[in-house]
Amino acid sequence: MSKVLRIKKGANIKLVGGAEKILADVPMPSTVAVKPTDFEGTTPKLVVKVGDEVKAGSTLYYNKDNDQIKFTSPVSGEVAEVKRGAKRVIEEIVIVADKEIKYEDFGASNPTSESREAIIEKLCKSGLWPFIKQRPYDVIAKPNDTPKAIFISAFDSAPLAPDNDYILDGKSATFQMGVDALAKLAEVHLTVNSAAKSDEAFLQAKNVTLHFIEGPHPAGNVGVQIHHFAPISKGEVVWTIKPQDVLAIGKLFETGKYDASRTVAVSGAQIKTPKYFRTIQGVSMKTLLEGNLKEGNNRIISGNVLTGDKIGAEGYLGFYDYQVTVIPEGGEAQMFGWITPNPGKFSISRALVSWLSPNKQYNLDANMNGEERPFVVTEEYDKVFPFDIYPVQLVKAIMVDDIELMENLGIYEVAPEDFALCETVCTSKIPTQTIVRNGLAMLREEMS
Repeated sequence: MSKVLRIKKGANIKLVGGAEKILADVPMPSTVAVKPTDFEGTTPKLVVKVGDEVKAGSTLYYNKDNDQIKFTSPVSGEVAEVKRGAKRVIEEIVIVADKEIKYEDFGASNPTSESREAIIEKLCKSGLWPFIKQRPYDVIAKPNDTPKAIFISAFDSAPLAPDNDYILDGKSATFQMGVDALAKLAEVHLTVNSAAKSDEAFLQAKNVTLHFIEGPHPAGNVGVQIHHFAPISKGEVVWTIKPQDVLAIGKLFETGKYDASRTVAVSGAQIKTPKYFRTIQGVSMKTLLEGNLKEGNNRIISGNVLTGDKIGAEGYLGFYDYQVTVIPEGGEAQMFGWITPNPGKFSISRALVSWLSPNKQYNLDANMNGEERPFVVTEEYDKVFPFDIYPVQLVKAIMVDDIELMENLGIYEVAPEDFALCETVCTSKIPTQTIVRNGLAMLREEMS
């Protein structure tokens, strides 16, 4: 085994309601949605209208700033609605799905015998290119860039995260085909959890540089892995992609079709039977959670509790999400507030008794336990931030729009998800993920 990188800074938030390793099929949803709001830094230009018939892989819109990057339908059916928000921003394109999916044919091929340009063209045409994101800025990669490397994190350390070893079990050939396609674009780095028994899809993968990592969250964040294995300097670009998205690329080359099926972990304290479901990209929560929700005021999250989006019972699964988490909404007043030594609360400090039970699983709600207040400088961020970066100083540099200081403090290496634990433990309730996202957007605009 290669050298193992052991991450010490961080925290595992253990929640009740982990998905049992049972796989069930979800019926074809009556509607699915593609949400342009999932794609930071893109401006959608529609090519369909309400009433149009589409196939799986048909273009719905492209990025106005880069028409190479297309966004396609995950199913065949009819465009039912284009939902707009403030300033007529397109929020959702809703499609009434056929019971049997019809596909656009992009042509099956072996990526090892294709040119780099042909692979990029196929990924762009089919709508799979948006799965590839880049650092810096944490946005969709530019097809014309030449990246320093491509990183795949097979280890998801977030609360109640799906087990990629389980999901990809028996799919090593398809995964390898996806890796072979990516290997034509740049050197591929694959990181696995050394403490787990990884699936052969990962351990036996060819055309990759294999890394091993262990430790608490955010050890599974691809940003942490890039920082330690291939740090980014100014002017360099690294691409990232998730394991199931590599699988989708493999299916494209195997079959010539955009197969938008995915395995989703449905978890959380408010789920009756937490388990894995085989469904499709953009599935409605009505279909995915039908009959599986407990009574009460629930918060439905597309993604994990640290970085996911609150979507509600009428919402749709996000493009980059392979997890749905449902927890109590909370908000009830508590007698004596924070001074109550409540054993059901989680804390990284010893202010609460939770430190006495490191393996305890918690039933936490969405209560903020206070509001934003003056930014107090403490060592809380440093305890959960495994970068050689000063997190508080970086956040403050972003808040005052000091671009030179932001660059010197390492903003090119980070994404909002890397600050999720900082936000969770922050005494001052500072929305660090939003601040980092705004800082990256400002920097990208300045540099364009």
